Amino acid sequence: MRILLRVLAPLISLAVAALGLLLVVEVVAAWLSPGTGAGLLVPWRDWHTTVATVRWTAAPVLWIAVAAIVVGALLLAVGLLSRRHDIAMTSPSPGLTVATAPRVLARLVGSRVRALDPVTAASVTASARSVVVRARGRGDGGELRDESRTAASGVLDALPLARRPRLTVRADPEQPGTSKGVR
Repeated sequence: MRILLRVLAPLISLAVAALGLLLVVEVVAAWLSPGTGAGLLVPWRDWHTTVATVRWTAAPVLWIAVAAIVVGALLLAVGLLSRRHDIAMTSPSPGLTVATAPRVLARLVGSRVRALDPVTAASVTASARSVVVRARGRGDGGELRDESRTAASGVLDALPLARRPRLTVRADPEQPGTSKGVR
């Protein structure tokens, strides 16, 4: 969502700037030739006569209103959902807020799991609610899962997290001949 917001913000800003520039051009044109009312780039007189004959209950007016409401609701949803998803940590003193990014937590857990002897590869995704570890390595899948869970739990227990995320560990034994590197 943050990427969408980063794309939408400049586009909407450019559209508002273009409308402002158009308004300035039309106002300057009206000052230079008062009384015509035709507009330099926008046919104001034609628009005025069209709008004067259209009723508020007409189908095009209602469809435009519905479209404006839908676009506004979508923009509001994008704005609200694109907030940062930091992970809260316990405060060392009153009035001090401490948080970390999910990426940092994933790196900490991942480095601890990858340091285990039987683990040849591991990927970690983290959020404030859950940490998912996918480990691949030598030996039995059950032992690999248990060792990975112990290492990941050790990291989560050592950190002063305000709320401990749920830990999910998936471990797959490495198939012969699929190792990408020598450890």
